[in-house]
Amino acid sequence: MSPLRIIFSILSSIAGFWITLGNLKSAGNLILPYSVGIGIFCGLLTFFFVYYSEKLFTDLSAKALIGGTIGTAAALLFFLTFAYFSEIIGLSSRYPFYTYPIVFLSVLCLGIAVGLKKGGGNEQENKKLNEFFHSKVLDTSAIIDGRISDISKAGFVEGTIIVPQFVIRELQWIADSNDSLKKVRGRRGLEILKSMQDQKDIKVKIFDRDFTNIKEVDLKLVRLAKELTAHLVTNDFNLTKVANLQGVRVLNVNQLANSLRPVILPGEKMKIKVSKSGKDDKQGVGYLDDGTMVVIDNGKKHISEFIDIIITSVIQTPTGRMIFSKVGDLHD
Repeated sequence: MSPLRIIFSILSSIAGFWITLGNLKSAGNLILPYSVGIGIFCGLLTFFFVYYSEKLFTDLSAKALIGGTIGTAAALLFFLTFAYFSEIIGLSSRYPFYTYPIVFLSVLCLGIAVGLKKGGGNEQENKKLNEFFHSKVLDTSAIIDGRISDISKAGFVEGTIIVPQFVIRELQWIADSNDSLKKVRGRRGLEILKSMQDQKDIKVKIFDRDFTNIKEVDLKLVRLAKELTAHLVTNDFNLTKVANLQGVRVLNVNQLANSLRPVILPGEKMKIKVSKSGKDDKQGVGYLDDGTMVVIDNGKKHISEFIDIIITSVIQTPTGRMIFSKVGDLHD
């Protein structure tokens, strides 16, 4: 307990003691237990009032305090008006003795409550909205992929990064799988998540909210992002479509990567290694450094060789780019 609260406790005890003495002097010793009880009650009441008032007012903003003050003043004015007209029309004599305290406390509580709400009642709501403003909800695929960690390190991710508990459970389930490939992916996701938590420039928040009535993790992610008005970060093409239909903005890491790839136009020339044969008899397939597949007409006979090609067309698909080319001579 702080020194200030200790002082309040002492003052409350003194107040209770003086009330007890006053009752003893006025009523005599015959009702000593009654007087002592009133003194102790008043002392405790004073202490708890000051204690909880101090805790309440510490967390309130200046606007909320002003609103509470105005509400209190309005409540007092209403009560005095009520008491004044009751005396004038002679209704006070018909009221029970406890009517005035009940009306006073009721009006006072109502005035304070309304004043606080109007002055700063939306403060907690605004605080919550500000906390999740520009926040990003990560799904399992985006975590395992790992590129979101590099993007955040580069400073291109703002706001809080939210990782739901049900996503972590899915990562743990994948990491504990009997399938060796799944196990590696799950452990990679947990390691990437830990590295993101260690980054100083971003805030990663583990979110406990779950939706027990929804079984699919994808639908839970969409629901959470919608409730928080957050962006959903994923690599999943189908999840992107579902989220867009629900009005949730999606940041697809694959789409981001595609947009950052160098622009390649028909007619450009380059050198590439033919890695394998294509679907047609004479086609060969090669890959750029970023993984983009290049289909090479008449390139099958050059498998495992570096050859010169000329770009003939570039097709953009929802999942990436496809580049078509033909064998050529860079010196043409």
